[in-house]
Amino acid sequence: MSSARTIAWQIEAPESELASVRAGDAVELSGRVLTLRDASAARLAQTLERNQLPPISLQHRVMYAVGPSPAKPGQVIGSAGPTTTARMGRYLSTLFAGGVRAMIGKGELHDADMAAFV
Repeated sequence: MSSARTIAWQIEAPESELASVRAGDAVELSGRVLTLRDASAARLAQTLERNQLPPISLQHRVMYAVGPSPAKPGQVIGSAGPTTTARMGRYLSTLFAGGVRAMIGKGELHDADMAAFV
């Protein structure tokens, strides 16, 4: 029997409601999720490190590490899917300190990159 649970998570929920989320839980998100690429992660982290306000609020944000594909002929935008979170690893602790609550992506994180989540 698996101990994994499914948790409905309202992105704007208070921290006290999110304290029970554990690694391995399935989480159903409700709210606005922002996409992020490695270049935008770098710019946001640099802005925060300079003690400047980012162009958008990062408070209570869930960021989705996304990799777009080219648009098909006649389409404005292509499809997008998760990209390797490790590319953004060096920025994670700064983004979390700036208000980001969670990151969605793929791939493993190690050592200092993983420590940002603890």
